[in-house]
Amino acid sequence: MNAMSVARHRGGLRRWLWSLVFGLWTGTWAAEPLYVPQAEHVRGPVYAIVGPMGQRSAANAGLNANYGFVIGRTGVILIDSGASAYSAAMLHKAVQAVTDKPVRWVLNTGSQDHRWLGNAYFAQQGAELQAMAATAQTQQTFAAQQLANLARFVGHQLRGTVPVTAAVTHSGPEAQVEIDGVRVQWIETHAHYPGDAMIHLPAYGITFTGDLVYVDRLLSVLPQSNVRMGLAAFERLRALGPQRLVPGHGRVSDLAQAQRDTGDYYRFLIEQVGRAARDMEPMDETLGRLARPAAFIHLQNFDELHRANMNRVFTDFESKP
Repeated sequence: MNAMSVARHRGGLRRWLWSLVFGLWTGTWAAEPLYVPQAEHVRGPVYAIVGPMGQRSAANAGLNANYGFVIGRTGVILIDSGASAYSAAMLHKAVQAVTDKPVRWVLNTGSQDHRWLGNAYFAQQGAELQAMAATAQTQQTFAAQQLANLARFVGHQLRGTVPVTAAVTHSGPEAQVEIDGVRVQWIETHAHYPGDAMIHLPAYGITFTGDLVYVDRLLSVLPQSNVRMGLAAFERLRALGPQRLVPGHGRVSDLAQAQRDTGDYYRFLIEQVGRAARDMEPMDETLGRLARPAAFIHLQNFDELHRANMNRVFTDFESKP
């Protein structure tokens, strides 16, 4: 074996050992690659950071969602702050790879852990935190529960994370503000969590939908989700007519893709599952009859989520027809 071959062999061995050690530490057994956030240019001064679509883990630092930022005149407006101080620093590094302007504002679209538990990291550096008032209220309600749950996935990465909600809040259902020369339109959705919102940038024809829209993977209906509000908010999104969408999960997309992957699914859940509940069809019969809708079975996480989604929607419409 020549010197070059020996060097390659040693390099490969080092990479294999590192993968083994990391897998033992995280419990992933090196099956999941390390996620490194990177900015993707959308249009003008607007960038997206698209996270992986799987479950939270130490390998992705809980950043299994989408984020973004706008470069203003004097600073950066960051949309959502990550799942912890640790992951917030990763998002910050992705911003710094594009611009040397400081992150001066952080806007929260929602109340799920990976949308706001990085707030304190940026606040300590002087950033102003903003959210809809209902978003901040829901964050306070779920903070302790989210920290406990997230620790199971990211372990020691959660150290130093303190739940801090926005000091500047806006009253709903809609609000318009100007930040550093950028007009921002906030619109409450109440879809995934109570108080969730989407952020529309009318000058650029771009909407950050928060967890209202999922692309390429199936929408998740949680116990606190509201599909009726979700469909109404989706129709409001259609009225905005954005040219580009940064969904809560999945690739940067357009309204047509969002309609196929999310809007049509909201309508399916309401018009098929909800109607069956109102008609007092037995739940097992409904869940069996609608188990494999052709329009959605290709979406990631379909097998894990669809039946549970239907179950929650059926129960909701059964109790509140």
